[in-house]
Amino acid sequence: MAGLCGVILAAGESTRMGHDKALLSWPKDSASSTLLSCAIRAFSDHCELVLVVGGKNAETIAPVIYAKGASLIRNPAPERGQFSSLQTGLHEVLNRGRDSAMATLVDRPPPAAETLGKLVSTFERRDHDVWAVVPEYNGRHGHPILIGREMIELFLNAPASANARDIEHAHQRHISYVSSADPLVTTNVDNPQDYVSLE
Repeated sequence: MAGLCGVILAAGESTRMGHDKALLSWPKDSASSTLLSCAIRAFSDHCELVLVVGGKNAETIAPVIYAKGASLIRNPAPERGQFSSLQTGLHEVLNRGRDSAMATLVDRPPPAAETLGKLVSTFERRDHDVWAVVPEYNGRHGHPILIGREMIELFLNAPASANARDIEHAHQRHISYVSSADPLVTTNVDNPQDYVSLE
């Protein structure tokens, strides 16, 4: 397990969706499984702990989180944006005595188990100067990202107005990009049209 701690960002208000994306059915025809519950289950296979960062929706998503054995971490100011939720989650990773994380957004459907296994294996075998492992599909970088202590520190020391992508790009020489045939690594459910178009 490499001491990995899963971090799922679920504090967004889902204004474009009109419904909390964390609670969307996944697979779409499921009556009981959601994007959030599937992400927790997928991460639990590779992570010692799974943390879900919630915001104003914390009470709504809490039952799903606890039912799957994960922990709820509250972003006290989710209006500061997605990066502040990542920082909130990563602070807790360090507080829990871990120094590596697998992070994703709740509106990114979890990729196949084989895909996650390949990413974790690559992360476990990384050289000392590789601080992160990122999946890539058709030339596009995706999720989840696996990050070591060095990248965690960079994220935590950045201003809340920063974003993960810019920090990653500034340190590309320390990132291992893993080619994947799994389109889910770059799939994003941002609005109802995105959700309807998913197979």
